[in-house]
Amino acid sequence: MRNYEVIVYSEEDTLNLANHLATLLKPRDVITLEGDLGAGKTTFTKGLAKGLGIKRTVNSPTFTIIKEYTNGRLPLYHMDVYRLSDSMEDLGFDEYFHGSGVTVIEWAHIIKDQLPEHLLAIEITFLSEQKRKIRFKPIGYRYEDLCEEFFNEYISN
Repeated sequence: MRNYEVIVYSEEDTLNLANHLATLLKPRDVITLEGDLGAGKTTFTKGLAKGLGIKRTVNSPTFTIIKEYTNGRLPLYHMDVYRLSDSMEDLGFDEYFHGSGVTVIEWAHIIKDQLPEHLLAIEITFLSEQKRKIRFKPIGYRYEDLCEEFFNEYISN
């Protein structure tokens, strides 16, 4: 399994990267986002939302755990499980994973036992005030193909 990395130099770069990725997403795609507080997980999600054609303002669902955005090409289910105290708390995650939209989970390691077998794991690492390393780890053939297509297109642009 190949990992993919890209360096972004601004918030706008992160938004554009995610916006481009969103054009390749399909129903039932699951993306996990890991990184320190303020690394850019929600910024990445905003870029995905834009690429899905979602017009509503996207912000972190830290206190609500799940926010649904349904006014785009595909619904976006944005989860932030940082505040969950029990990793096995049943909040119906499976319904989202197998629903008609794209699921994005911040701090996904907290619910690792509930995650689907196949997903796209993304880790965002601080390199400097604006610079970030974004690592894509595809788990499953769907996500390996997705990353191949995405990076072939993204690198050529």
